[in-house]
Amino acid sequence: MRARVGWPDVAKGVCIILVVLWHVVTKHAIEVKGAGPITDAWATLNAQLLPLRMPLFFLISGMFAGSAVNAPAGSSWRRRAGRLAAVYVIWVVIQTFVLALTPDFDTARAENGWQLLAQLTISPTNLWYLLALAVYLVVARLLRHVSTTVVLPIAFVIAAVAAAGLIPDLGNLWQLVQNLFFFLAGLRLRPMIERFAAASGPLRTLMLGAAYVAAVGAVGVLGMRQWPGVWPFLAVVAVTFGVAAYAVLDRHAGAIARPLRWIGQRTLPIYVIHMIPLALIDGALRGAGWVTTPAFEVVWPIVLTGVVIAICLAVHAALVRIGLGVLFDPLLLVDRVAAARMPG
Repeated sequence: MRARVGWPDVAKGVCIILVVLWHVVTKHAIEVKGAGPITDAWATLNAQLLPLRMPLFFLISGMFAGSAVNAPAGSSWRRRAGRLAAVYVIWVVIQTFVLALTPDFDTARAENGWQLLAQLTISPTNLWYLLALAVYLVVARLLRHVSTTVVLPIAFVIAAVAAAGLIPDLGNLWQLVQNLFFFLAGLRLRPMIERFAAASGPLRTLMLGAAYVAAVGAVGVLGMRQWPGVWPFLAVVAVTFGVAAYAVLDRHAGAIARPLRWIGQRTLPIYVIHMIPLALIDGALRGAGWVTTPAFEVVWPIVLTGVVIAICLAVHAALVRIGLGVLFDPLLLVDRVAAARMPG
């Protein structure tokens, strides 16, 4: 289908780049000695993109979960949820050991077995997107016969509660709860979303972009971030703009869209690996005594984001080549064992 190889993958490509850039800025760049107003501007810009990045990721994930969620037998959604949960467990454990080498790097890491158990269950780490998708698949399957007019309003209220800070502060648990609405919206409203994307042009995109900027500005100036319903509404505006923008980009700027689409089809290895090279690079450069200049502050986050993504893709290719692709799809090992046990 055109939709599968077009704008959704462009959107995923942009979103995963923004995820890496967010971590580069907030976990590394602001810690660099001599970082000043330009780095602060990077952090501010990234913060304004929070309503866009993960909600749009989940919307697209929901759009392509329908066949698994609604399959009569139910084996498809169980396999998909099991795969996501297993990948989450594997990479949380890997991160726990590797990040122990960089104790000064600012990210959550388990220091004992109880903390690790919490991160695998009620206190998700930076890999929370995978755990969230596994949970969302279960919820979507259980609610598959409930009307959309009931499911989405309830999910929006739940998102509003989470965004208002009423969820216990357990790692990224609040984000897991908050983004269920966008997954279910993608799942339930896919035809509408695809029609909207197909009908969007440059003028509509500019108008939606202006609405997004105005909404973000109003929320920031008035301090409305935790007002009930404001954050999920802002995310709806952001996601609507994102769908239109990436659909237009896909149709009218092929030279830009093609590499983004390529990256968007490889988001999993980037997502699960990127914190490790970032932490190791941060540790290697910490105390290096370099001189921070305004030009450096402008360019460095972009350069480091590109370097981290390139490392992730190279590591993924190497792991697959040596037979460790199961780290990204543990069910491959299950299938191999099952095939080996089959007679004949």
